[in-house]
Formats: sequence, structure tokens, C-alpha cells
Amino acid sequence: MKGIVAAIIVTGVLYGVLELAQAAAEQRITLMIGGSYCDLYLGEVESAVKKVSGVKAVDLKSMKGHAVVTVEGDKATAKQLEAAVNGVKGEGWHCHAKVMK
Repeated sequence: MKGIVAAIIVTGVLYGVLELAQAAAEQRITLMIGGSYCDLYLGEVESAVKKVSGVKAVDLKSMKGHAVVTVEGDKATAKQLEAAVNGVKGEGWHCHAKVMK
């Protein structure tokens, strides 16, 4: 019985360590998205951001006018994410992003 309890405790501890390691390996970057026509192209904004190497997820729904981007460690930089958004539809469409600090 003690062996089973010990195994359960060890399993729980290992699971906790793995969760912490995964959390440390990910970071969230929040971008404020704006521009006259940017709301019309959120699908394209999401696609552009997802193309940046290291991006795991893009959430455009939880905060209006913002993108919450989950990246693997430091594989994607805030400047890369901004550039991806700024490249959607080009300069004339006034779609731009700025990192929230």
C-alpha cells in the first residue's frame, strides 16, 4: 500500500514539474492591433502571425483590438510579430500592431 501511495505522489510531482517546464518554455506576447480597416482582415492577421516561426497560438477574440500570441520560448520576437501584422494588406490599409508592455 505504501508503494502505491509513493508512486502516486511521485507521479504527481513529476506531472507538476513537467507543467512548470512547459510554462517556462512558452511566453505570451500581447499586441494592440489597430488601423482603419484592420478589423476587416483579422483572419489574414491571424494567418500572418501564425507563419512566424515559433508561434503556437493566436487569440484575437478574448481582447477586442488585441492579439494574444503564445510563442515557444524565445523563438519569435515581438518585432517579428509586429512586422507580420504590419505586412497585412500593406501600408495603405493602415493595419498595424504594437506590443503591449
